[in-house]
Amino acid sequence: MEGAAMKRLDRITVDPEVCLGQPTIRGMRITVSVIIKQIAGGMTKEEILKAYPELEEEDIVQTLKYAAWLSSEKVRPIPLKEGRSVGT
Repeated sequence: MEGAAMKRLDRITVDPEVCLGQPTIRGMRITVSVIIKQIAGGMTKEEILKAYPELEEEDIVQTLKYAAWLSSEKVRPIPLKEGRSVGT
């Protein structure tokens, strides 16, 4: 991600000293993956903001944009039960 696209994701931070270098929101100990899992589990934006009062709506928006960008960058095989992978 470069230039203007990176500026639009200024709330997503990576610091080796915070959460083992996982992407977090504004350097807090709330990882992008935690918020994505909450959304995948059916939580609404309002429920997430209530559960994490230190977050702002734009944090969730940028989290989703970051996840979308990551998923478009590289195809990663998903292991199947038989030991094969999707995409192989």
